[in-house]
Amino acid sequence: MSEKMKIEPKAGSLLISEPFLQDENFVRSVVLVCEHNENGSFGLVLNKLSILKLDELIDNILIPDFEVYVGGPVEQNTLHFIYYGKKLSETSIELANGLWWGGNFEDIVENISLGVLEKESVRFFIGYSGWAADQLNNEIQENTWIICDEVNSKNIFSSSPDELWKIILKNMGGEYQILANYPIDPRLN
Repeated sequence: MSEKMKIEPKAGSLLISEPFLQDENFVRSVVLVCEHNENGSFGLVLNKLSILKLDELIDNILIPDFEVYVGGPVEQNTLHFIYYGKKLSETSIELANGLWWGGNFEDIVENISLGVLEKESVRFFIGYSGWAADQLNNEIQENTWIICDEVNSKNIFSSSPDELWKIILKNMGGEYQILANYPIDPRLN
């Protein structure tokens, strides 16, 4: 196991699924860790677009036709969001430099509708990814996840969902660049 794989995840880390992971919820996924402590972990899958739009989930919203991502398989009746830039809600939590999680939903919608927050700098998610105490650490020890602590917020918001997994691995360099090009099903190679 490489040194980077031994890093403990923390709020703001990215979990990149290893290329052989076959769990349909996490194949080629990039998960933003929002919380990691002795009670468990909470994260959002950044690169799994849902078929729904925000105005299909919330009536009379000021920002129609807004994409929604699947944050994970847990509680898909909940809505979460992240955004990039300056803090726009008193209750938002900073995960990385200028990367914010949560806050007052109405504040964020208003800032988007007023043009203060660009549409390209926010993501909404239904559901989330959750792990019980020590579950995520055990999965990391089993090499299920690669941890990236050098979060480039620009990549999160500007990369297509289909390319994000590959882009982050390539940017990590070294042995990870090789993994980035690994086929989903090596038998078809």
